[in-house]
Amino acid sequence: MLIRVINPNTTASMTASIGRAARTVAGPGTVVEAVNPATGPASIESHYDEALAVPGLLAEIRREGASAHVVACFGDPGLDAARELASAPVIGIAEAAMHAAAFLGRGFSVVTTLARTTGRARDLAHAYGFGERCRGVHSCEIPVLALETDPAARAVITERCRRALETDGSDAIVLGCAGMADLCSGISATLGVPVVDGVAAATVFAESLVRLRLATGKQGEFALPPAKAYTGILAPWALVQ
Repeated sequence: MLIRVINPNTTASMTASIGRAARTVAGPGTVVEAVNPATGPASIESHYDEALAVPGLLAEIRREGASAHVVACFGDPGLDAARELASAPVIGIAEAAMHAAAFLGRGFSVVTTLARTTGRARDLAHAYGFGERCRGVHSCEIPVLALETDPAARAVITERCRRALETDGSDAIVLGCAGMADLCSGISATLGVPVVDGVAAATVFAESLVRLRLATGKQGEFALPPAKAYTGILAPWALVQ
């Protein structure tokens, strides 16, 4: 089984970290291939970034050979389009993390990077049916790329998780950025609550769907998009049937 974990931004060091997180939980016989597009933003911290990350993400989805795909950005950018395009299952890390957290108690809190991204996380919680379970979304005001370089990041995020638990009365924490994947176990040990990393959750859910021989239904909305011409810089993304 090959699980292709796609970091939709173009920062290779973050892709490597995401790959390590996925391999930690992958089962025997599962190969994790962590990749990022050649084209797109260095990090995804706005609707603009997210929109411009999608073409590169879809280029990775179009590659053959994967048993399942993981979209490793907490905004789940391009998830619906990826499901249209792929014959194999596609799992977004926000959707996976929220499903996992819902198994762990009555409510969860999301702790993410910048305040400007909290609205997207709330929208996704409602879209995925977890509006009532998601007790709060909190930012730590650390930019995505600074997660790798700021020596204070771990302590700041841990303290923000502690305050979120106290404020929301939640039973679990969801880490709202793929770049936080390696913080999961340490924060859980410090705070004594379940802490969910979406990269790990999505990898395990993707494996499960493959083992169950299940994939996205192709009879309606998520059928392959109709073939048509695309022009200009988007010409390479046109589908031919």
